Amino acid sequence: MNLFQLFLMLHIAGGTAGLITGTINLVRKKGDKNHKLVGKIFTYGMLIAGVSSLVLSVLHPSYFLFIVGVFTIYLVGTGNRYIYLKMLGVNQQPLLLDWAITIGMLITAVLFIVTGVIHLVNQNNFGIVLLIFGVLALRFTKTDIENYRGKARVKNYWLLVHLQRLTGAYIAAITAFLVVNAKYAPVELPPVLVWLLPTAILLPLIITWSKRYKIEVKTADR
Repeated sequence: MNLFQLFLMLHIAGGTAGLITGTINLVRKKGDKNHKLVGKIFTYGMLIAGVSSLVLSVLHPSYFLFIVGVFTIYLVGTGNRYIYLKMLGVNQQPLLLDWAITIGMLITAVLFIVTGVIHLVNQNNFGIVLLIFGVLALRFTKTDIENYRGKARVKNYWLLVHLQRLTGAYIAAITAFLVVNAKYAPVELPPVLVWLLPTAILLPLIITWSKRYKIEVKTADR
């Protein structure tokens, strides 16, 4: 077994664990003991999948592996960190690690957008995927910077970001699964559709949950 095969096995194992546990937590009751236990398995599985994806993207250069790796690590990392960042702007400051993850994602977002534009200029429709993911990443990092500076727009920002980011990581797992297995579909689907379908389906769910649980910051609290 060579190095690529080893990390590929780790990627498949982590991704499979994330896909199964993510589905469980998506449909069941939130916040109880079992939710937290399943969530830990999801986190470790997705981090293994994300890190191994980045390694694979170096061993075998691939947009697919790089995008999945970057977004998975960022979404799972920040989604879990926010559980411990409930007092930003009061008596708590983000760690250097928090800033490093966010700045890393910000740089990557700019690269996605620039590369996406170049692809579209060269009449490569995959540029649409890069542009959409780049814009989403910019919105994520903008939220991070506002929260880290104590300028959160909602009182329970930590809960909303936790929900949004881990659901986003689940979307990444589904996207990876579909991209890899699209060739087995009974009809051939456009690659851009395969990449964006999970986001298009689950993004409205994230928006609905966010509106349901959001607690606005009162003007006097700002």
